[in-house]
Amino acid sequence: MPPPPEYETFSPISWENDHLRLLDQTLLPREEVWLECRAPEDVATAIRRLSVRGAPAIGVAAAYGLVLGVLSAPPERDLGEHFRAVVDLLGSTRPTAVNLRWALEQGQRVFEANAGKDPQEIVAALSRWAGQLQSDDVAANRRIGSNGEPLFAPGDRVMTHCNTGSLATAGYGTALGVIRASWEAGKVEMVWVDETRPLLQGARLTTWELQRLGIPFRLITDSSAGSLLARGLVNRVVVGADRIAANGDAANKIGTYPLAVLAHRHGVPFYVAAPISTIDPQTPSGIDIPIEERDPAEVTEVFGTRVAPEDAPAANYAFDVTPAELVTAIITDVGVLSPPCIEAIQKALREPKTSKGE
Repeated sequence: MPPPPEYETFSPISWENDHLRLLDQTLLPREEVWLECRAPEDVATAIRRLSVRGAPAIGVAAAYGLVLGVLSAPPERDLGEHFRAVVDLLGSTRPTAVNLRWALEQGQRVFEANAGKDPQEIVAALSRWAGQLQSDDVAANRRIGSNGEPLFAPGDRVMTHCNTGSLATAGYGTALGVIRASWEAGKVEMVWVDETRPLLQGARLTTWELQRLGIPFRLITDSSAGSLLARGLVNRVVVGADRIAANGDAANKIGTYPLAVLAHRHGVPFYVAAPISTIDPQTPSGIDIPIEERDPAEVTEVFGTRVAPEDAPAANYAFDVTPAELVTAIITDVGVLSPPCIEAIQKALREPKTSKGE
């Protein structure tokens, strides 16, 4: 069943002549408000406060943040020095998502290739690059969906964690893109959606997307996953990733690792879906992935309402790491990487993209 026409090419990121528009995901599903970002500081704030979130979407938003950095550069300041400061600003926002660093490194190369030209020419070059990055991400996500669909079977009941659809990318989605492609192929019966504490990305965002796509789902508490798996009500689990280490260990939203353990215990396939750019060959294993710690108030409060005693100490780790041995396969835009993960990842990174699914 195809999605509604208005959702077919939906993206939470839009470039409008001289500014960036981002759908404020902190307000969903109650309100659909678009933020106007006219300076790199606006983009950095949007990334930090999760107005834009999801590793691929963060990378694309940061790319446009570099365009805004040149557009808003003070005329009296050295442009190269200013650009480096913008890169540092955006790079400091979310340490776990490797797509952010990957996009900023690409943007630096574009800037350096055009250094010495008129600022308007540099803006034009960066704008073309950012636009291409955005369209490439949508195309990559569609390939992820196509590559993952053969792994599913008619009647599958699928469990997912956090949000990995159009809202987390430039469009279409990673893990949710796999679910979408499998649904359109007549294979997915329904989706179990983890609420994803503490910020409820599953409850607020994944359900919002699934409703628009017309895919049947049921929202559950995170702690229900084990019971559903034990009762045989889940055929597959598919999640996204913010960074995949060279050995296949995958960092994703907190709560993913225990879900992988439960799936392994009950013999249910556990898939990680992400573009090849999410694999970081410079990170040997999961222990080397920096884990973001966020404001403890996100744990002690629920959208401004305190649920813990005053002054109660709390820890708020935003991500956890799933070891490669718990991952059935990594579904990427260049193919499905099956264990042993190290060899599969090395082969995928060596081979030209055009030889694998384009």
